[in-house]
Amino acid sequence: MQARQCKHNSRNMKRSGDSEGEKRRKRRRLLQQLGDQKIPFLGPPDRGYQQLWDSSYTGLVLRRSCSLPDELHGRVQAALLTLRRKGCLLRDLVRVRDRDVFTAVSRALLGEPGHTYRYLDTRLFAIPWHSEDTEAKGQNCCDPDLRAACKALWELNTFFCSDVSQLKEGDRLAQCAKGEAEAKQGEEGDTESKHSEDSKYSEGAESRQSEEGDNESKHSEEWDIESKHSEEGCSGSKQEGEWENESKHSSEEGESSQVKGGAVCLTSGTDHSEGKIPDWTPKTICSTETKSLVTHEKPVAQLKHNLSDYHLEDKEEQPGGQGCSQPSPPQVCTGPVKFNVTLLNYMDPAAMSQLKEEPYYGMGKMAVGWHHDENLISHSPVAVYSYSCHDDKGESSEGGSGEKTCWRIGLKVAWDIHTPGLTLPLESGDCYYMRDDLNSTHQHCVLAGENARFSSTHRVAECSSGTLTYIQSQCQEALTNLRTDPETGSHSLLALLPTTLQHCEEIHNEVEFEWLRQYWFQGQRFARFCSWWTRPMEQLEKDWKLMETMTMLFLAEVEQEGQSGEGRRELAETLLAALTDRQQQRQTWRDRCHSSLAQTLPPEEAPVDRPFWGVDDPGMPLPFDLADIINRVELLLWRM
Repeated sequence: MQARQCKHNSRNMKRSGDSEGEKRRKRRRLLQQLGDQKIPFLGPPDRGYQQLWDSSYTGLVLRRSCSLPDELHGRVQAALLTLRRKGCLLRDLVRVRDRDVFTAVSRALLGEPGHTYRYLDTRLFAIPWHSEDTEAKGQNCCDPDLRAACKALWELNTFFCSDVSQLKEGDRLAQCAKGEAEAKQGEEGDTESKHSEDSKYSEGAESRQSEEGDNESKHSEEWDIESKHSEEGCSGSKQEGEWENESKHSSEEGESSQVKGGAVCLTSGTDHSEGKIPDWTPKTICSTETKSLVTHEKPVAQLKHNLSDYHLEDKEEQPGGQGCSQPSPPQVCTGPVKFNVTLLNYMDPAAMSQLKEEPYYGMGKMAVGWHHDENLISHSPVAVYSYSCHDDKGESSEGGSGEKTCWRIGLKVAWDIHTPGLTLPLESGDCYYMRDDLNSTHQHCVLAGENARFSSTHRVAECSSGTLTYIQSQCQEALTNLRTDPETGSHSLLALLPTTLQHCEEIHNEVEFEWLRQYWFQGQRFARFCSWWTRPMEQLEKDWKLMETMTMLFLAEVEQEGQSGEGRRELAETLLAALTDRQQQRQTWRDRCHSSLAQTLPPEEAPVDRPFWGVDDPGMPLPFDLADIINRVELLLWRM
């Protein structure tokens, strides 16, 4: 019956055990085909690097630091250091395969007021960036230093929105602030220094063929916890990279990618017309690598066809991606780009006890494993600002070490062991864009450099069910079925249809588990920096208590003897499904709040297990036992 399927429509729906097992078997089969050999990859000094970028990594755009205004660099980097100094960047405790793990990076979410971003069963609540509009409204939710930092990142976001929107297919030109003339004057000196740096890269290209890493038991069960969904965060230091686990919005991967030109490098220099990366001189790679490339290179469309047996879409995942009570159709990015959030990340490799080697290509130490960015509007771009520094004082890493230890981005075609991977070195202040369907058809990882690094990752989050406005409207919709007597204050229900009951209970669960529990588990940690979310969450808790009252009123109707047999049974079944789901989720959250990892957090960051067990209402018993209510409904159904 429809009521019996209530909990199966839960926003926290997981993959079935059979489906997950089948995916693991198919992944193992793919890795057996690969064997012990490493897949080749190309870096800037390798022959064919630009051709590979143009043919298989179209949509990747590099904007050199010199092409951004110096004033913007200064404000953004000062903002990142301010957030770090104030302690606003925190490690997340995320959920992977029914267990909690800490992210390797520390992070914070900034964005449009009332926006959230959800990944790995964790909802992040955005600190609003204080644009000129919010400043005019006189909002005072944080101190002046934090407001100034947030506004600087909003300015960077505005720059990215404009810059990405102006890019067109084939655009390959951007001038440095110093002008083309000065760039030409320094071309010869730059070329000489780059040739010497390229020799360092070529040594790395030769040595990576001998890197075997740990024996590939990695290839079976110990997958990169981050690849299951996405995001720069889950520790690459304890688990290996999963070959492929689809994100919630990666159904595009089932289609063959048609190769097309369009790799773009926005930089200073003189060789813009051909879209080459200036000063990156191709080098001859070693004979063993050349042989490997010749063996594996095939047209992308053919590779997609050959590997189609290994592709499984996560059809069970809800397309809405934010935990909505009713799935929303996937949205597609059209019109001007408007990044609505940025996820800030910070990591210092020196503070990590160990970092695992990238297991498939031998690219080096991974700070973040292979992943897609999840919960984004389909085909929307991602813009990333990278800032490397020696310490919290903001000393630049430029010139402090060779490019061999700089931070790099690794990319690969998803479900493809034939097309070589690609690495993109990043100097401090460099930016890169992932446009079109690159995020869904490819995966990327972050390869650790020597120095600490900040990144500001701007994205168009899929927020159809992830904003404060949305959940407030859901509460209003559910509470329209509750009538309050103006004289006595007592409550009663307006409608008793099973469909009405199911919808109200779904919203009830959504408010508790996707918002209140999420906020008190980790979102409230940021209240000491920014109080923007405090009052809205207090109001959501009041609305939740009224929904608890509605549940008890539904129970009273079910237990009332005067109800007709069939209608009463349908109500009871609908209520039982919702309550059973609620009981299971409450136990999960209770376990998470009291887990051994949660207990290691300092008091100001520790999860709070709020006592959501009773209703502060004079007409209802306080507290009530959910398990007891479920037993009463089950007994009632047994007697029918």
